[in-house]
Amino acid sequence: MVNQTIPRPLTRANQWIIVLSVIVSLLLGATWALLVPMLAGISGLVFGKNPVMFAAKALLRKPLSSYIQEDRAQQQFNQWIAVSLLAASLLATWFHQHVLALIFQIMVGLAAAVAIAGFCVGCFVRFQWKQYQYRRRAGQLISRN
Repeated sequence: MVNQTIPRPLTRANQWIIVLSVIVSLLLGATWALLVPMLAGISGLVFGKNPVMFAAKALLRKPLSSYIQEDRAQQQFNQWIAVSLLAASLLATWFHQHVLALIFQIMVGLAAAVAIAGFCVGCFVRFQWKQYQYRRRAGQLISRN
């Protein structure tokens, strides 16, 4: 069975890479820097192995279980959002839609920075989505009776 949690330092490392890549891209115009977190995120989603987290794991001193754990399903949801925004930014850049590219970069960078500070935007979005699904199912059950 796959571990259902991820130690917080590994998710923080991933978030820092996103923030730093966005900063490099914005300050230096090096849009290619967005490929680093995007490709790492795709690897994590497709193969279950995020190279950023793998590298960060090697730096941890304590056993993984001794760290605060994050829900894997929630982190994967967040990663889908981040990868989508990074890809959208790269595509917008490719199509010379620079304002749109900046908007996507700033959105993902701010979300990662706010997550580092303690508020998970993706968690809030997922919670609202789950609430909507629940209300919709509950409404369907009530209307059938």
